[in-house]
Amino acid sequence: MTKLLLIRHGESEANNNGFFAGQYDAPLMPKGIEQAEKTAKYIVEKYAPTKIYASDLKRAYCTAVPISKLIGADIITCQEIREIYAGKWQKMSFDDLEKNFSDEYIVWLNDIGNACCSGGESVKELSERVMDSLTAIAKESYGETIAVATHATPIRAAQTIIQYGDISYMKNVPWVSNGSVTVLEYNGGWNCISVSEDEHLGKDKTVFPANV
Repeated sequence: MTKLLLIRHGESEANNNGFFAGQYDAPLMPKGIEQAEKTAKYIVEKYAPTKIYASDLKRAYCTAVPISKLIGADIITCQEIREIYAGKWQKMSFDDLEKNFSDEYIVWLNDIGNACCSGGESVKELSERVMDSLTAIAKESYGETIAVATHATPIRAAQTIIQYGDISYMKNVPWVSNGSVTVLEYNGGWNCISVSEDEHLGKDKTVFPANV
């Protein structure tokens, strides 16, 4: 059995300023750096991971850095666990999304599993690449505990597929918080053990904005 610890990156420029990041390479805010430090200490003490993977976008990669230092392992970057490719939505404010892409954005808000970013990737496409990547990681390091620093939509999609088997149920699955840990186990099939562990963040806890 392999245990994967899915970590949502710390608070980023996009989270702080209220825009849709997609694959725009938004940096961590100071609070996000503090969250990354706290999360690293938490997962190393509780779960003792032996490897650390990260999306190559810097908000996820920088979240992985404190874990890498604590466990003495290099970060393995992986483009397949990037955030959704947002196309025309990338780096657009939520207010402007509502004005300029109202029909498509309403689907994102109300039926996210069937949504597609205008000129970009669909949530279904994202779910397939993320699950393929997580399964490959789990098989390659079978029997180990692996930390995976990634993004909100990949974690929400993975949880949906594992718990419901159908991405259309994603509207029923809430966003995880910045710096949180979602624990998955793989043993030929997937189980979701816990979701959005964030008590370790204390006063530094943040949540995903309600309007995205």
